[in-house]
Amino acid sequence: MLLPVAAAALLSLGACGDRAAGAQEQRADRDRPIPVVVETVREQPWIDSLRALGTVQARESVTLTAKVSETVQQVHFESGQEVRRGAPLITLSGQQQFAALASAEAAAKEAEQLYQRQSQLARQQLIARASLDTQRAMRDAARAQVAEIRANLSDRVIRAPFGGVLGIRQVSPGALVTPGTVIATLDDVSRVYVDFPVPETELAGVAPGQALAGRSGTYGEREFDGTVNTVSARLDAGSRAAIVRGDFANPDHALKPGMLVEVRLARGQRPALVVPEIAVQQLGSETFVWRVKADSTVEKADVVVGGRIPGKVMLREGVKAGDRIVTEGVGKLQAGAKIAAGAPAAAAANGLQTATRPAGSAAR
Repeated sequence: MLLPVAAAALLSLGACGDRAAGAQEQRADRDRPIPVVVETVREQPWIDSLRALGTVQARESVTLTAKVSETVQQVHFESGQEVRRGAPLITLSGQQQFAALASAEAAAKEAEQLYQRQSQLARQQLIARASLDTQRAMRDAARAQVAEIRANLSDRVIRAPFGGVLGIRQVSPGALVTPGTVIATLDDVSRVYVDFPVPETELAGVAPGQALAGRSGTYGEREFDGTVNTVSARLDAGSRAAIVRGDFANPDHALKPGMLVEVRLARGQRPALVVPEIAVQQLGSETFVWRVKADSTVEKADVVVGGRIPGKVMLREGVKAGDRIVTEGVGKLQAGAKIAAGAPAAAAANGLQTATRPAGSAAR
């Protein structure tokens, strides 16, 4: 009976010894420094570039419509044709107006002749001055009637208000058009505008005259050169962004209204705090780096990212020049952990860093 009890006691003592040894090993593991790579934060030259998606707008754009209800007599253009300012596009039938013009011109001629005769009589004081004034008013009214009919006849010929490229023709000879009937579109695309949003936090670095570069997915790597034309005087209350208008030369009409263009705006070189991209951690809404303290332990340092390029991040806030941060081995760390710092495998280059920052997203 004593043997089983003794055996149980021995087993219990062995288990307690194993637990104590395991706890001691865990404490040793916690106290053992974690090997990481550490770098010192320093200022480097940085070219800050703003990136945004914009929409192409024609320099001048209009939808051509008729002013009157009439039948199309002649069409003088084809779809996609390039025309000059003042070129006739559509001639509408105007037979009734021509007849009315002939009648009005005859009445105006008769009124003029009668006025001349009465003027002679008035000089001889054979008629009252009031009669001459009445005839003068009748002559002027007849002249105004002629001018009105001629203006109506001019509305029968629709002309290009400016030079540009016509869209698809919407009417044919013999068709009845009414005010508002679309005849075609006309766009001046020799130069185009690209409108893109810029958040209010970035507006201080945007001004008319700055150089722009644009790319469209339609043309692959081809770049279009432009300049900032205008910065909107108002911000959108919802997005807190202003519309910036870029002016782009478009001699071959490659950029078309409505096309999506990626715009980049370089805002000059300046010194900035640049760290390896791998050092910056993102956890939910937190953005932080592991900063090394004097006792070789680490702490979280919340940072604000100001721009990115492949492999590099520019930090606006959270660290300062001279701080030491962990760049490799960050996955093993927690606040207060002791580290064994090693040198980077390759020293960071001291050359120029160029950042591209999306204009539609605020840096955190």
